[in-house]
Amino acid sequence: MNVIETAIPGVVILESRVFRDDRGYFLETFNRKALADAGIDIDWKQDNLSLSAKSVVRGLHYQIVQPQSKLIRVVKGAVFDVALDIRRSSPTFGRHVAVEMRAGDGLALFIPAGFAHGFAALEEETTFLYKVDEYYAPQGDRTILWNDPELGIAWPVPPAESIVSLKDKQGVAFRDAEVFA
Repeated sequence: MNVIETAIPGVVILESRVFRDDRGYFLETFNRKALADAGIDIDWKQDNLSLSAKSVVRGLHYQIVQPQSKLIRVVKGAVFDVALDIRRSSPTFGRHVAVEMRAGDGLALFIPAGFAHGFAALEEETTFLYKVDEYYAPQGDRTILWNDPELGIAWPVPPAESIVSLKDKQGVAFRDAEVFA
């Protein structure tokens, strides 16, 4: 597994080896030892699967109670994935990392706790699989407005074409968000 650092320490891209032939491809999607060797030794608690139509934008979500680290991989389609640092004490507070991932590219994204997360589906029936290290805590669920201009996220889906849930449309501006110390 190749570990690729991003502009924000702790958020890393993990590149697995993809074995391709005329039948298709094979790759390991999870190997606890390889992750531990990469410095990510986590007791994962839950797997989540998300299916989205093209142009769906989800996020920016986080839990202020039971914050979650996430290990994200696309199993069908493609996403533009965003991790926003919401740790006030961090030198990268308010900055984000954006990564495009496609099914079969061997990429996964690790996002530690203390980040808001969102993504845009770039293809029909985009299927997204992610592990989390804490259980869902609805009382701590928060949403930052995905297209807040203060964040400067260059979403590849034009706002007029985006498909966004009511919850996400009602997200708070970053400057008003409840964040981590």
